[in-house]
Amino acid sequence: MFMGTGSDVGKSLIVAGLCRAYRRRGLRVAPFKPQNMSNNAAVTVDGGEIGRAQALQARAAGRESVTAMNPVLLKPEHETGAQLIVRGKRIGSFPAREYFARRGALLPDVVAAFDELADSADLVLVEGAGSASEVNLRSGDIANFGFARAVNAPVVVIGDIHRGGVIAALVGTFAVIEAADAACIAATLVNRFAGDPALFGEGRAFIAARTGRPCFGPLPVYVDAHRLPAEDVLALDAAPTPGRADRFLVAVPRLPHIANFDDLDPLRAEPGVSVVMVERGSPLPRDADLIILPGSKATRADLSALRTEGWDVDILAHRRAGGRVLGLCGGYQMLGHSVADPEGIEGLPGTSRGLGLLDVDTELGPVKQLRVEAAVDAVDGNAIAGYHMHMGATEGAARQLPFARIGGVPEGARSADGRVMGTYLHGLFAADAFRRAFLGPAASATLDYEAGIDAALDGLAAHLERHLDLDALLALARPPRRG
Repeated sequence: MFMGTGSDVGKSLIVAGLCRAYRRRGLRVAPFKPQNMSNNAAVTVDGGEIGRAQALQARAAGRESVTAMNPVLLKPEHETGAQLIVRGKRIGSFPAREYFARRGALLPDVVAAFDELADSADLVLVEGAGSASEVNLRSGDIANFGFARAVNAPVVVIGDIHRGGVIAALVGTFAVIEAADAACIAATLVNRFAGDPALFGEGRAFIAARTGRPCFGPLPVYVDAHRLPAEDVLALDAAPTPGRADRFLVAVPRLPHIANFDDLDPLRAEPGVSVVMVERGSPLPRDADLIILPGSKATRADLSALRTEGWDVDILAHRRAGGRVLGLCGGYQMLGHSVADPEGIEGLPGTSRGLGLLDVDTELGPVKQLRVEAAVDAVDGNAIAGYHMHMGATEGAARQLPFARIGGVPEGARSADGRVMGTYLHGLFAADAFRRAFLGPAASATLDYEAGIDAALDGLAAHLERHLDLDALLALARPPRRG
């Protein structure tokens, strides 16, 4: 099990790389994360949803994504609450205080999911959540040591040297956690090193001496990490936002509850395209070729935030000037006349006025649509491999000009001139032929997006083989406590 001294220390990426590396050695590998918190999710083959990182790790391991890989998923809806997903299905929405009071009762479900995976694997690589030393959250924990102790998992604690203070972070973890939790730790690992690794030899020896555990690494930064889908919204903070130059400019307002933002990754991979995440307080660029309204975990709240920022004015001006607008999932809902939430699914019950750019209306409901889809573009007939992950239904005259068709059934909507589009399909830009037709001359004729993901995973596995002792790391594994 891989835990961290904090969030965003590289746990997800390391587990993905190890999944690919040990698979290449001939092992049957499965990824597992007991509890995740992310609005960037993926649809599984068994009809549920899990965190995007676990879907990537499953791909690295050569396995189909299943709900057992991430049995508890929290999707933040507002500052103090989240939607609770258990084994891929929505249970309800709960304030943080209520969830933390009841989460311990979910441990049997988590262990059962782990056992299910272990039955079909030689090696299960488990990812913890947040910091391993959040002692204030230890009671009822199912994400870190609470789970590790339940199944007797050996733990590797990862520290991020790029942040500074990695020695204190790793050694200090042992100082603050319970002795029984510390007994689970089998090793430490220093991640994101830059420079000559020999310069950290003394530091590594100090960590090993003070903790009484081997210290792996230091592991240098993997330079192609940006080619892999990110799960945490923190990745948007580090995402490059190149200037226009002669590129096709895509402007994306960064909504407070942005979800499934990996929809944009294939556009970022295009050498002739600039994707600019527009932060709050800044206008949408007037010279944008395309504005994308991304997915949202709280459509009405994000629609209100969009108006507060004045982005609605920018979008309407862009439309009057002949610009193109695409709404994805929640963004599609915003493009219509109204978004109604009579049952208070995403917040207080009520109805919000939309942007009025598509002749449709949306009503949110309690049933979440979770499906892997094989669609075709309604204009060019190009294949789109995507997925649905939304709550509610959108109806109206604009649906007579659909965005796509799924088994002959219309999906999404377009304006009469085709320059305003909305769809519930996530992952659509990963389809190379569709993306090229959509972008026109701005698209690369040779970019194979999916092949690029696998190449990056192979490169990550090779990177770990070069810089870590994977034989010694594998030797730490042991049979789990079952039942």
